[in-house]
Amino acid sequence: MSFFAYSRTPEGHLLERFGLDFEDFAVGQRFVHRPGVTVSQQDNAMESLDTVNAAMIHYDAHYSAQTSWKLPLVVSTITLQALMGLSSKTFARRQRVTRFDSIAMTSPVFGGDTLYAESEVLLKREDGESETGEVQVLGQVFNEKGKVVAKVTYWARVYKRGCGPVQAPLHVSELQAVEDERFRSHRIDDQGRHVEQTGLFFEQFQPGETFLHWPCRTLTAQEGMTKAWRSMNWSPDYHDMAWADSQGWPQVRLPQAWVLSVATAMTTRTFGRVVANLGWTDVQMHRDLEAGDTLRSQSTVLETRLSSSRPNEGILTVRTESFDSAQRLVLGYVRNLLVYKASAPSPYLMAGY
Repeated sequence: MSFFAYSRTPEGHLLERFGLDFEDFAVGQRFVHRPGVTVSQQDNAMESLDTVNAAMIHYDAHYSAQTSWKLPLVVSTITLQALMGLSSKTFARRQRVTRFDSIAMTSPVFGGDTLYAESEVLLKREDGESETGEVQVLGQVFNEKGKVVAKVTYWARVYKRGCGPVQAPLHVSELQAVEDERFRSHRIDDQGRHVEQTGLFFEQFQPGETFLHWPCRTLTAQEGMTKAWRSMNWSPDYHDMAWADSQGWPQVRLPQAWVLSVATAMTTRTFGRVVANLGWTDVQMHRDLEAGDTLRSQSTVLETRLSSSRPNEGILTVRTESFDSAQRLVLGYVRNLLVYKASAPSPYLMAGY
């Protein structure tokens, strides 16, 4: 059942799931990973400086202008990390990578390029471990023009069906397979490749269904401080640890607007085919989430209706609730979403999704 994107909990809720089991892989399979990611020069500079990379070709534009490239080169490790991250929806059940046979950077990457990843299964074998088998994978990274910028061959251990940790919120201990054609995790394109799917179309939603968004997200004090600074929220509540201590608080608070933002972003794994968010109503902030705590979210479809002015789209009304790790309600809201219809033209096929 691994080619389906949801499991069902004993309560009847649909839990988002990722990754294929070892048994689902076969030599010759090709996977197209979506979405891609556009890399900026800011990303390049931050990665280079954060890793103490002394090669100025990555962040000194004046120096780079004197080279044959004329522009700063995106550091190769960004491309490698992008490959492993972009492919994780299919390979989410990797226990670990055991070996990189080769890492070849075949063309330059510059700020503003968009990276896409594809993978091919080269070999498959038992590895002597009862819970895992090994697959050899050729991963390739392409830019938005279709040019190969990196080729990486590696071996990974992948959990067998029914083995490994349960990938679910801590309150979920049992899962059932869901084989519903609405929830296919990949589509087969005209080249026989498995193309990853992102979210559901309007017609695939049914009122009353509840989706558990996975994985959950731990919010740290440092992240909260950074979000407060960048939004010009300079209240000492969010970044002055000495002042917070003087108030008897164990730590600084997390900005509530940011917590709401994270809770909303978590829902996009199911509501990924959204044209636009039409707004929130009835937003209730029931309690503060403490720094270091973990947020989980779930959404129930309240209503589906066709758009009267946009024939290619429909409107979902959705109730989302978010909880802390003790299962206490943190916040809840209702949202109206404009969603693409599967039966109408949309940007997905045009963009290779």
